[in-house]
Amino acid sequence: MKWESIAKARQILSREDGTIIKDWGGRLSIALVFPNTYHVGMSSLSLHSVYGLFNADPRVVCERAFWEPERADRPLLALESQRPLADFDVLAFTCSFEIDYFHIVEVLRQAEIPLRAAEREEIHPLLIIGGVAPSTNPLPLAPIFDAFAIGEGEAIIPSLLRLLHEQDLASRPQLLSTLAELPGLFVPSLSAATPHSRPIQRQWVRDIDLHVPQTVVFTPDTEFGDMLLLEVSRGCSRGCRFCLAGHWYRPVRERSSEVLLAQAQRGKRHRGKVGLVGAAISDYSQIEALVSGLRKLRIRISVSSLRVDPLPEVLLEALAESGTRTLTIAPEAGSQRLRDAIHKGVSEEALMEAVDRAAGRFGHLKLYYMVGLPTETEADVEALVRLTLAINARFPGHLTISIAPFVPKAHTPFQWTAMASQETLGRRIAHIESRLRPAGIEVRSESPAWARVQGVLARGDERVGEVLMRMPRRSLAGWRRACKEVGLDPDIYLQARPAGEPLPWDFIDAGLSRTYLEREYKRAKIHDPDQ
Repeated sequence: MKWESIAKARQILSREDGTIIKDWGGRLSIALVFPNTYHVGMSSLSLHSVYGLFNADPRVVCERAFWEPERADRPLLALESQRPLADFDVLAFTCSFEIDYFHIVEVLRQAEIPLRAAEREEIHPLLIIGGVAPSTNPLPLAPIFDAFAIGEGEAIIPSLLRLLHEQDLASRPQLLSTLAELPGLFVPSLSAATPHSRPIQRQWVRDIDLHVPQTVVFTPDTEFGDMLLLEVSRGCSRGCRFCLAGHWYRPVRERSSEVLLAQAQRGKRHRGKVGLVGAAISDYSQIEALVSGLRKLRIRISVSSLRVDPLPEVLLEALAESGTRTLTIAPEAGSQRLRDAIHKGVSEEALMEAVDRAAGRFGHLKLYYMVGLPTETEADVEALVRLTLAINARFPGHLTISIAPFVPKAHTPFQWTAMASQETLGRRIAHIESRLRPAGIEVRSESPAWARVQGVLARGDERVGEVLMRMPRRSLAGWRRACKEVGLDPDIYLQARPAGEPLPWDFIDAGLSRTYLEREYKRAKIHDPDQ
């Protein structure tokens, strides 16, 4: 069956441009593992960034590997050389979403590598993981990984590689001891996660003009196959209380338009379209200079979603000129009271103005909402329905709404709040669907059951890792069965906690004070109609 895996890898490589292939002789071998499909992984700018950072070192050979759900009975091979993952010195996972934790377990099983870190020997690869999900709360994966990179890859990878080059990888105890001394590295076997532990400080880059994450490998077999992805800024100043990215990536840092335009011009030989990436593209202070420069270069523009205030006219014009047919905005909540509670900072007047400006330019409008937000009531859900119907009446094109259950995340002001029950989430989503679909509005929604699993993974501890390791593959039935076998009630992680209570992830220093987070949590409660 190995020949089929090799043939599949070579077929994928034949459609790529920019693949980095190196000889293994004398080099540190790293498999960069993305625990989701090739299509999803190659849509991730973080994957491209880390792939480029590792391979920038001439002493390193870094190859990619992906979760392959349809090929679970075949050997899992690295893409570039088609070697088994067990042949590598290091397996470096990058992961942004908690649900992909299940795929990590499947990848390791498929690669025939012991799941539990304590059971692996020097002959096995060193397992390291980074990315926003495991960085903010490493504990659910702590039984599995040797080390966690807490923070931004540009700030950690250079010193990590220097250490790996200097150390004897076969001497695992000494290697782990040295890794634990690196800023931003959490080594579970040597660093007890308690409120009194030495804090692991999130590492971040001060001058992001020195590092410009962009697409490295171009392929049509991905969501953004027709464009060059460029990160415009990192972080967000808006302070939405539910948003992990807005808090984790502080302080806000912007790249200069000159640097971005130079990168776009170099990338034009690959793609004539640029996807601008950032938490708040319309807040970028040099947006007019950037957009004007891209238009002069005859480079088309795409963005993922926009804030409605501000909504620069020059950006809307450029998107329409680039052939963009869909504009995406995120009201998050239907009522002004609830938007104030989550600190969204968007008025209904601004939303309607954005809809009017989109009309005639774009044929499709997408709205992102959440249900189950702290302080949400049935009246707020009905307000969401009314707002959407009002937008539908004003927008002449096709309207789609996406509904995601709110999941409380570590290092945000809502890290102490309870998560809504599955019954409540299901009932509210069903109500929205029943009111909007008859009006011709397309409604997409995420599973409340899986959202609550995500909540457990986001706020869990090492016991959740024991559940993960008992699951051969991702399924709700398997999750419930594994929780029962471990004797774990997952709902305990979804309950509200007193604001002063120590939290499992307190040993991670994200750069935000507890005082600030508690203050924001209390400010949200001011808007609670039940208070």
